[in-house]
Amino acid sequence: MTWKDMELTGWGRSHHATCQAARPERRRDAVAAISQSDATGVLGFGAGRSYGDTGLNDGGRAVLSERLNRILAFDQTSGEIVVEPGVTFRDLLEVFLPRGFLAPVSPGTAFATIAGAVANDVHGKNHEAVGSFGHHVRWVELLLPSGDIVRASPEEHPDLFAATIGGIGLTGILLAICFPMTRVSSNAVALREQRVRDLDAFLDALKNEGEKAHYSVGWIDALAGGRSLGRGILETAEPLNEDIAERRKKTRAVPVDCPGFLLNRWSVRAFNTLYYRRFVRRERRRRLAYEQFLYPLDALLDWNRLYGVRGFHQFQCVVPFEAGATALRHLLDAVRTGRNASPLAVLKTLGKAGVGHLSFPIPGYTLAVDLPRKQGVENLLAKLEAITLDHGGRIYLAKDSCLSAEGFAKMYPKLGQFRAVLAEIDPDGRMASDMARRLRIRDGS
Repeated sequence: MTWKDMELTGWGRSHHATCQAARPERRRDAVAAISQSDATGVLGFGAGRSYGDTGLNDGGRAVLSERLNRILAFDQTSGEIVVEPGVTFRDLLEVFLPRGFLAPVSPGTAFATIAGAVANDVHGKNHEAVGSFGHHVRWVELLLPSGDIVRASPEEHPDLFAATIGGIGLTGILLAICFPMTRVSSNAVALREQRVRDLDAFLDALKNEGEKAHYSVGWIDALAGGRSLGRGILETAEPLNEDIAERRKKTRAVPVDCPGFLLNRWSVRAFNTLYYRRFVRRERRRRLAYEQFLYPLDALLDWNRLYGVRGFHQFQCVVPFEAGATALRHLLDAVRTGRNASPLAVLKTLGKAGVGHLSFPIPGYTLAVDLPRKQGVENLLAKLEAITLDHGGRIYLAKDSCLSAEGFAKMYPKLGQFRAVLAEIDPDGRMASDMARRLRIRDGS
């Protein structure tokens, strides 16, 4: 394998890593890359859509998956598919939606890889209905740190499987993933958007309508306070039975890093007010193509440049339903008084817990908000972490950049089981990442 010096970064651009990177084109190349790893450690790297330092290994090595992007098998009858790690959700959408199939679970960007979906056990707008991505994985083929290749599933090497689902790449390099695609009757959904006046009304709508819908997600005004605390727009959608004439919006890109001062509390407050009232009546119904509904931000390439050269953090937590209303009030109040929010804030519900030892989902409310990387944001993130812990919640590792090792250990009760798997398959610590070191994932030392 050929190794080249490279700088990698997470999508939030708050963390950077200088490393040696290799681009294997075949599995034998990936095996060679693992065999050449040294004390600096090695980590798989996909499309770079995790926000913080999940996929980074500063001073070490990275195995890039972009050329391992083949669809290896597909069964038209069952929908079962086998793909290499670098296949993206966009690849699946373009190839299989015209044939009546859709990925069972999808994150908010189609540019994410399937290996990334496994490593982070991603969830989508249909979690209440179908769970997270790990619930659908039938087996993975994994290149272990030792160089051995193992197939893991819920029945075969189940503990290794549970450590790999949501295991942020620390169990090895994924070579193949098998899961069923979902059969759909059209290329679109019937979308209902409704304006919701405050948090109580939002939670009622999520319970009465969102939990019953196939898809549900809410935009929330993170800067609204007083009687308007928690106001927003709830979207619910159901698959359509007939195709629509898809009008593809022209993809645009942010050409340069924007000045950081453009995103301030006055500009964000003005945007949020306009967005909240963007349709005249309290409710709007329309038909929308899956691509536009599932991946609205993909229409603006490099949108992370809107936050300037310093980048941004994304905070995402889940809090159990029992403590949810109180926790969300405290979280939103902290974000509002911190005066550092962006227009991108999302509130939705999660259903059953994930299957991985480090899977994020538990039943509850999940809140995500982007925070520009400005003075004081680390203090705000520490406050949000404390509120999440106080209410029995946890923070999403795929989005994280500032969680403390102590908080992480309290939030993830199966950490001991995860460490036991790592001790067995990787006693020399050949798989390594900046996040693993920051959170002291391997041994807590």
